[in-house]
Amino acid sequence: MTTVRILGIDPGLRITGFGVIDKVGQKLAYVSSGCIRSNDKDSLPERIKTLLDGIGEVIDLHRPQEAAVEKVFVNVNPQSTLLLGQARGAAISALVGADLPVAEYTALQVKQAVVGHGKAAKEQVQQMVMRLLALSGAPSADAADALACAICHAHGGHGLGNIATRGFRVRKGRLV
Repeated sequence: MTTVRILGIDPGLRITGFGVIDKVGQKLAYVSSGCIRSNDKDSLPERIKTLLDGIGEVIDLHRPQEAAVEKVFVNVNPQSTLLLGQARGAAISALVGADLPVAEYTALQVKQAVVGHGKAAKEQVQQMVMRLLALSGAPSADAADALACAICHAHGGHGLGNIATRGFRVRKGRLV
């Protein structure tokens, strides 16, 4: 059986979660997880560099073969959405700079793949990640989201039963 190492990323400008898992056949194994934190007092370019460098270190250390990134949702605050998009862009740049194939999933797809429904609370995601990966304790919310993204990818984006969700967009809770 071949092993595929997957790096999941939950992008954020202040805190970017990462999670690394191995998929061996249909089994998933935890490798590592954590958070990359940027300093609120730094300039935007410095914070982006922190994210790029941090993700680069994770890639160098764990040598993933594939990556999965959570898509940005639109906030009520356009400034927050723009900053989140820039953090996401930095994460994707680090991944493609390392020649990793990158898949993207909405929060709805990730939650459906891990918990079974798209409106799951963060605590439910943490608990299911803990169970699916046989962890002794709950990872932080950001690391759990990144691990959940990797789990979603490991299942081929099949978060809605066995319906492939790659290449679709979610509008008002439905795939289009």
